[in-house]
Amino acid sequence: MSYNVKVQRVLVADAVDASCVDLLKKNGIEVDCKYKLPKDQLIVEIPKYDALIVRSDTKVTADVIEAGKKLKVIGRAGAGVDNIDINAATSKNILVLNTPGGNAISACELTCSLITTLARNVVPGAASLKAGRWDRKLYSGHELYGKTLAILGLGRIGREVAIRMQAWGMKTIGYDPIVPAEDARKFNVEALTLEQIWPQADYITVHTPLIPETRNLICEAVLNKCRKGVRIVNVARGGIINEVDLLNALKSGQCGGAALDVFEQEPPTDPVTLELIQQNQVVATPHLGASTAEAQVRVAVEISEQIIALTGRSQEYTAVPGVVNRSVLDSLKK
Repeated sequence: MSYNVKVQRVLVADAVDASCVDLLKKNGIEVDCKYKLPKDQLIVEIPKYDALIVRSDTKVTADVIEAGKKLKVIGRAGAGVDNIDINAATSKNILVLNTPGGNAISACELTCSLITTLARNVVPGAASLKAGRWDRKLYSGHELYGKTLAILGLGRIGREVAIRMQAWGMKTIGYDPIVPAEDARKFNVEALTLEQIWPQADYITVHTPLIPETRNLICEAVLNKCRKGVRIVNVARGGIINEVDLLNALKSGQCGGAALDVFEQEPPTDPVTLELIQQNQVVATPHLGASTAEAQVRVAVEISEQIIALTGRSQEYTAVPGVVNRSVLDSLKK
């Protein structure tokens, strides 16, 4: 399928790898990089551009989209698009793209490392030794072998996590409303309902988008259905886990530990979130899921390739796999 979208000028509003800009320019597209623009300044700038590229920092709100009179494409160099008003973009016939597979391996590897870190108390043990203490017994952990890992969301990241943690000897169960059970079996995941998962899981890792159906997915009611001491990992999106409920479960011992790379507010300033981060049973990282050199190159190249494909000027780049609002893409087909 070929397209003929006139993209002559692109604004890159968040820092992306230089390969993105280089590839666009190589294909005759003018690029301006203006990072960390305040919202009012972005509204002033956006009317000049045919396409906008962001990561997670820039919020592409309805009024930003309204100001983009020439805007045809919004590209997210990464997976999550909760910083973009999809409905507003669709109503203006603006195509929204992402790079869903670009950071999958990096997010998967961080997830796996956080699971093992929780199991062996690596962070508090390391901090104790740096403080001059030798507390072998205090930080004794447990094996992952034979434990049950519940994976919520069986897309690319969830599948990669399953494959790797099976190598540790973990039993993998999972839930995804759009992945058939027979597909899950192909990578040795037993597909279950959420109600079946809660009492079985020793570890729960979430790999879903943040949408109304997944907001507060892990909450007090769910945690109370889980095994006492369940451990929770979130390298997906803040808001999927209710932070107040998780904090209370950690204090009561119902939750045995949590590894969090994402938060409802980033950077976190809410007192509840800050208290959560300070808990001894919590490993917290500053949204590092896609923060590898390889992932940054991959998402930068993938988003630029898709924009080039939309122009129809390249025989090398013709695919647009990261379409978020497909109805707009259908209207652009020749």
